[in-house]
Amino acid sequence: MPVVELNEIKELMPKRKRLLGIDHGTKSWGLAIANPAMTMATPLKTIRFTKFSKNILELAAICKEWEIGGVIIGLPLNMDGTSGGRGESVRPFGDNLINAKDILGFDPIIAFFDERLSTHTVESFLIEEINLSREKRAQVIDKLAAQVILQGALNEIKGK
Repeated sequence: MPVVELNEIKELMPKRKRLLGIDHGTKSWGLAIANPAMTMATPLKTIRFTKFSKNILELAAICKEWEIGGVIIGLPLNMDGTSGGRGESVRPFGDNLINAKDILGFDPIIAFFDERLSTHTVESFLIEEINLSREKRAQVIDKLAAQVILQGALNEIKGK
């Protein structure tokens, strides 16, 4: 299945399947999952990036365990809404997921969601509100950024 617009994903999702949110980085992938009703995102885990062929196997196991049917990938846009270098590097990741459907065990429905400031928002919260050390922030920031991305997408899908 090709990449779809965010407003199309709910109609295309298989029944009783969940959405997976991904904060795609060069060093790690933060993951979050939506509840089956697609109203709430929960942080899941962070996958440390080593090699796509190895990491896709871990992602496939997660998709099977959590019954994933669609994927929301954070798209880092510039503040003016244009797609810069980082934004353009994330799009091929979506294509790679589509091409890995045999490994994933399903044909993923993929949409991108504007993730401007998601990591910054989470980091500010962890510093100012919770006062986490740099080391502890590093352990949770990617999966929390994925949660922010996925929750934003869910809110937009629901029209909130």
